[in-house]
Amino acid sequence: MKQLKDIKTICNLGCGTMGFGTAIAFAKSGYEVNMFGRKDASIERAMKNIHLTLENMKANDLLTAEEEKGLLSRIHGVTTLKDAAANADFVIESVAEDMKVKQAVYSEMEEYLGEDIIFATDSSGLLPSEVAAILKHPQRFVVAHFWNPPHLIPLVEVVPGKDTSQETVDITWKLMEKIGKKPVALLKEAPGFVGNRLQFALLREALHCVQEGIATAEAVDAICKYSIGRRLGVTGPIETADLGGLDIFYNISAYLNADLADDKTGSAVMKKCVDEGNLGAKTGTGLYQWKPEDLANIKRTREEILIEWLKKDEAGQKF
Repeated sequence: MKQLKDIKTICNLGCGTMGFGTAIAFAKSGYEVNMFGRKDASIERAMKNIHLTLENMKANDLLTAEEEKGLLSRIHGVTTLKDAAANADFVIESVAEDMKVKQAVYSEMEEYLGEDIIFATDSSGLLPSEVAAILKHPQRFVVAHFWNPPHLIPLVEVVPGKDTSQETVDITWKLMEKIGKKPVALLKEAPGFVGNRLQFALLREALHCVQEGIATAEAVDAICKYSIGRRLGVTGPIETADLGGLDIFYNISAYLNADLADDKTGSAVMKKCVDEGNLGAKTGTGLYQWKPEDLANIKRTREEILIEWLKKDEAGQKF
């Protein structure tokens, strides 16, 4: 397996929502990046997004003009998998979240790259064992799950499949740390990994509270934003329980757990919205009505706060 010191060029498969962000992350840390998109138009769109992102990073003192120049010189747009594989020492993939598409891409990549090259997928939930089932060398396959937006969210979940070697996990973890991320290695794979399991457990209960008439959507979101949302950035749920006293948290769980949502299917509240074509911000209506100015404001506010956190991270501080 190629060691961390041997990794110089990244094969970045995909240039959409996540792909252009991972390209930035690697290029910012000095790596040459072969950024793959299936069409010239895809590459052009990705480069436009990269330029817009870098302008924002400069405006917030996360990047200098000189660093921007070097970063851009290291990103090379390509439209074939063979060109993406050229001189590559590590693969990060974020093509469509579709098992057949990913397997087809990896089957072709095995023709171009030796078994000492790690294949990492940025899948947000597909099990690595299932994706790697078609590979000749599944020991070199691993999940490296970046969170959106990848240039602002530090976490990368490193998830092994049943055949993934420990060396693959270790090298991937070290590489993620080297590009400034906060990697967390899971002990084994599970649907949704850990981050999405926690995210959807909270969402399930939030929607349950709305469905049962306990509170409005606005009230539920306000409760999260101004209580646990503030605290979770400093102490995770298990640390919070330890700090609060396990006796207290146990006693609460003993009576409360039985009343929490435990449905095994998708949310009825969300299904009703989906059936009506109300998909959220992208259609203008979901559980909220989204005016263009409101949407722009919340996105701007979210980005400002994430940038503030990122600056704290880079300074080795906490709120």
